[in-house]
Amino acid sequence: MAEVSLTGGSFSYGDKQVFEGVNMGVSSGEVFCILGPNGCGKTTLLRCLGGSLRLREGIVHLDKVDLSNMKPEEIARKISFIFQEHETPFPYSVMEIVCMGRAPHLSIFGSPSSRDRKIAEEALGMVGMLHLRDKPYTQISGGERQLVLIARTLAQQPEIIMMDEPTSHLDFKNQIVVLQIINKLAEKGIAIMMTSHYPDHALLFSSQVALMKKGNFLDVGKPADVMTDESLTEVYDMEVSVVSIENSDNGQNLKLCVPKLNEKP
Repeated sequence: MAEVSLTGGSFSYGDKQVFEGVNMGVSSGEVFCILGPNGCGKTTLLRCLGGSLRLREGIVHLDKVDLSNMKPEEIARKISFIFQEHETPFPYSVMEIVCMGRAPHLSIFGSPSSRDRKIAEEALGMVGMLHLRDKPYTQISGGERQLVLIARTLAQQPEIIMMDEPTSHLDFKNQIVVLQIINKLAEKGIAIMMTSHYPDHALLFSSQVALMKKGNFLDVGKPADVMTDESLTEVYDMEVSVVSIENSDNGQNLKLCVPKLNEKP
């Protein structure tokens, strides 16, 4: 069972404190979503959890082992990342980009085998991008790049996936495609940690939600418990209502977040 946890986590860039006193954890089969405005520390927190940034205080455990004592290749076999910014100056093909996800499973001078390429093809098919396999990565759209990066992560076959705004740059349809993929991965036992600007996504697909503002967690728990009118209004500094809509197909209620717009003068 895969698990990553943070106890008493604090981080700062010089004198600028980013977050302080954060406690959290995610296990196999869970989707942990961090909601909060720009600049509250979400992305930096993910980087600390994955070991690319060192905490000022606190400790990260990966499967009960202190992350700071692990080698990068050990972490890479367990954790995969999808961050918003990814540029490559060389026109690798889409297939080559996805095959890079197999790197943690290869020897230092090894190259992808037929099995590795098959895994990469299956990952591309899962996100609906197999038709782009031979196209240069530098010549596809931002939304297509995001889906290809998700395929690369799937090819890595990690136990834990950390995603920074995984639906950014995507149109409405592909946002749902990605969220459904996340849900399927969790059902297979992968632990998912993601940041988002979309409260509705957290309500629909998350097991746990953390509401983050100015470097602190205001609340952590099940979406229905922590995502209230009052808490979302505090996080986003604007009036927000959580409304229920009946799903005619199964009779269940869907919850959505609706901002209250100021009346026109």
